[in-house]
Amino acid sequence: MPLRPGFDVERFNHFGKDFLPGLVGLELTEVSEGLVRGELGLRKALLAPNGYLHAGAIVTFADTLAGYGCIAHLPGNAQLKVNFLNTATEGTLYGEARAVHLGRTTQVWDALVTHGEERRKLALFRCTQLVIYPR
Repeated sequence: MPLRPGFDVERFNHFGKDFLPGLVGLELTEVSEGLVRGELGLRKALLAPNGYLHAGAIVTFADTLAGYGCIAHLPGNAQLKVNFLNTATEGTLYGEARAVHLGRTTQVWDALVTHGEERRKLALFRCTQLVIYPR
């Protein structure tokens, strides 16, 4: 699919500035045929309490680049389809993560994100982590 006219760096940076991409500081640097590039300046707010970059910052960054790339290459009458179970725009999100596997060298956790008092399912997430020991 060719690049849609007018879907450029300036448009996407303006489009996201008052939303999560702007909140985390994501800035697109290139939108071209089959390619979207961006930058995310690291700061304390994007770190986990352990001092390392929070995985959520990485997921937000990657998801935004990929999503904007899809939008920039959509045919004029097409829409995106995302595999979330539901969505929400207000209220409270709730989540829980449960261990699926607590091994010596790996851990696997399943997380469920729900919304509102009725706890409507929004997303299912599986996280696999490598357990590293000092040498």
